[in-house]
Amino acid sequence: MSEQQASYRQIMKATSIFGGVQVFNILISIVRSKFVAVLLGPSGMGIMGLLTATTGMIGSLVNFGLGTSAVKDIAAAFGTNDVKRISLVVGVVRRLVWITGLMGLVSTAILSPWLSQITFGNKDYSLAFIWLSVTLLLNQLSSGQLVLLQGMRKLKHLAKANLSGSFIGLFVTLPLYYLWGIDGIVPGIIGTSLLSLFMSWYFSGKIKIERTALSTSQTLAEGRSMLQLGFLISLSMLFSLASSYLLRIFISHTGGIEQVGLYNAGFVIINTYVGLVFNAMGTDYYPRLSAVAHDNKLCNKTINQQAEIAILILAPILIAFLIFINWLIILLYSNQFIAVTGMIYWAALGIFFKATSWSVAYIFLAKGANKIFFWTELMGNFLLLVFNVLGYHWGGLTGLGHSFALYFLFYMIQIYWISKIKFQFAFNISFAKIFAVQFGLAIVAFLTVKFFGQSNKYIFGVIVIGASGLYSIIELDKRLGILSFLKHQKFR
Repeated sequence: MSEQQASYRQIMKATSIFGGVQVFNILISIVRSKFVAVLLGPSGMGIMGLLTATTGMIGSLVNFGLGTSAVKDIAAAFGTNDVKRISLVVGVVRRLVWITGLMGLVSTAILSPWLSQITFGNKDYSLAFIWLSVTLLLNQLSSGQLVLLQGMRKLKHLAKANLSGSFIGLFVTLPLYYLWGIDGIVPGIIGTSLLSLFMSWYFSGKIKIERTALSTSQTLAEGRSMLQLGFLISLSMLFSLASSYLLRIFISHTGGIEQVGLYNAGFVIINTYVGLVFNAMGTDYYPRLSAVAHDNKLCNKTINQQAEIAILILAPILIAFLIFINWLIILLYSNQFIAVTGMIYWAALGIFFKATSWSVAYIFLAKGANKIFFWTELMGNFLLLVFNVLGYHWGGLTGLGHSFALYFLFYMIQIYWISKIKFQFAFNISFAKIFAVQFGLAIVAFLTVKFFGQSNKYIFGVIVIGASGLYSIIELDKRLGILSFLKHQKFR
């Protein structure tokens, strides 16, 4: 097997493993939501949502984004094969997650009366926030273990830690809701965090790393870059949350609460069901790119490979969305949500640009280009909000689809040119060909749903889906040698 083929197979292996994890977690989330709705009712779901949203917001402020920034440092250390270097970096990460976790615990406990007042309009939930403050420490410690597994690319251990934590957590917490009702919410949240920490600690413990004594000066020196990048990541997440919140407020004031509900439904379809592919690929891609960040040629090669696989996997899915989105909406929601189809049609085209820019944008994190990352994310969130407000103002929900597609086209061009100037990045001919063919087929599918009758739409649409799927299989086989591998296995 060639080195390039091995690289493509690594991408597919990671995507298949964590794609399965994402699907499983979504199913767990659906089951949990269903049982919580039945056992606790709307008020119970509301209380749980407010408690977790509030502690989650505080967590995003005080965890310094170590769950993302530390991956780069661990991956870089792991790439050196220097046992002492790996031990030093892992020791620093473990100390930092304790410090930031305790910051979250103490700040939440101290602010509990104000958090209760702001969130619920009274101080009745002060004790609940005091109890839940411990989850900020537990979750940050768990994140530290998962970062270790991700940075050292122990994919099977990482997948098992995620799966087992979600699965066991479901069956431990549901009896609490059944027995205690709303009073079981706080113990259930704490129990889930405890179990996640236990499972992540168990699987990270399978990696043997020498312990090293660390002075305060060493911790500060080694941890400074992690904290700086992590803080900027935290800020960018807050900007993203703020942008999304302001858009929902604008839609609510302009079109009403029902329009917000329709937007949320479309947002979930695009960002959750399609986004799971990005999450699956990113788990291995980020540390893999970080490990070669010192070499621009290797970065170019890695980014192009990832972009090719991303388009080849996503294109048939997105084209199927275009053809059968009405049925998918009815299956997931109801006929009342059909109004969101126009938004999803355009957003599905925008995902092609998002997948491309997503593959390239990781170079800023991998190379530790903190200022570039921060300003591109800040400007990106601001421009996305402006595009979306104008899109909804002029075109309603369908206008939001227009704004999504146009913004990610603009963002792709922006990210490409910055990367080209700063890091000599360029797309290769192979990627350009794949993008042109698959995006061309998506345009054909888009025109099909717009101008063909119902029966002809599905007949011709299935042909386009088949063409896209066949093209992806052929191109993946060139890179992975799937068919030759299967033939070899057959005649062994």
